[in-house]
Order: sequence, then structure tokens, then C-alpha cells
Amino acid sequence: MDVNSFFGYKIKQTQDFDQKGLKKTFTIIKAEPLVIKRIKVKDKDGYWAYLVEVGKGLKKRKKTLLREIKLDKEPSLKIKDQLQIADVFKVGDVLQVTGITKGKGFAGVVKRWGFKGGPKTHGQSDRERAPGSIGQGTSPGKVWKGKKMPGRMGGKTKTIKGLKVYKVESDKNELWITGLVPGGRGGLIKISKLS
Repeated sequence: MDVNSFFGYKIKQTQDFDQKGLKKTFTIIKAEPLVIKRIKVKDKDGYWAYLVEVGKGLKKRKKTLLREIKLDKEPSLKIKDQLQIADVFKVGDVLQVTGITKGKGFAGVVKRWGFKGGPKTHGQSDRERAPGSIGQGTSPGKVWKGKKMPGRMGGKTKTIKGLKVYKVESDKNELWITGLVPGGRGGLIKISKLS
């Protein structure tokens, strides 16, 4: 098949034993069939792609989303055709998984960046979670952009490479992936095959 990506929702993380009897961590993705709503054409749009409907058939999802799957060549499927998870992935495929990390709100430098903090002695018993000095002297006389400071933590797009397909359960529309993927339960996940 010409498709090497799929969309689904994170159900949960679990543990199981592999064929060698070793305990492994897995993420289960609910990957309902994707309905093709539009086909992007190279002559008109500049590239080939399917525009698919994600989330149809999930009870918790009130709205469906439209997402794009880019293609290397002219597509073989038509509008209203469905993409099944078993058509795209098989056991052992190496994956790249993209999701949005859990938002943790405003966080200080100790939680956000892992700063050690200052000592509780020498007259600063109330400053152990403070960042300390942030600037230099006369040269450059400013704080550089990108300085590690307190701020909003999480809620960013993150990609993890090198995960593998452990199990494809076509009857349940579930995909078992080795390792952990970003985001909380119910978060949208993009799964792509690494060539």
C-alpha cells in the first residue's frame, strides 16, 4: 500500500511479557478506520495526499477531525474508501510516533529544567527553588534569548523514533506499540513507518 502513516487515539499504557519472557512496556492505540474525504493532487496542490476523517466510531469523541497523510506517488484509493490499520502496519515495523505532551501549567526552574536550587544556609533559607543569577556583567549586559527560566511546561508536539509494532488487533482496531508515547489518555497520535 502507498500509505505509511495512520492516526489514532491513545487508550492506555500497560505491561506484558514478550516471547523471551521479559517484561516490556506497551502503549495501546485505538486506530479506527480512516475515511478518505479528499485527495490532494500534485498538479493542483503541489503534492499527493489523502485528507482523512479521524475519530469516527469513537463514543467519547463528539467531533471528528480532518488530518492529512502525504503520499510519495499517485494514490490508489478513492474518496469514501477506508484505510484499515492492518493494511498499513504489521508486527515488527519500526515507527515514528508524534503526539502532544501533557500540559503541566506554569512551572518553576526546578520542575521544568531540573535545576538543583541553592543551599538552605548562608542567609537564604527561602531561596532553595530559585534560579539564581540569570545575567552577565557589562558584556553582553543582557539576558540571552532561550535562557532556561520558569514558564509554561508541556503541551508541546513531541516525536519519538525507534518504537516497534508489537501486536495488531484488527477485530478491536487496536495497535500495540513497544514503549511509551507522548500525551494523556484520549490524545491524538500520528504513527508513521520509518523506512
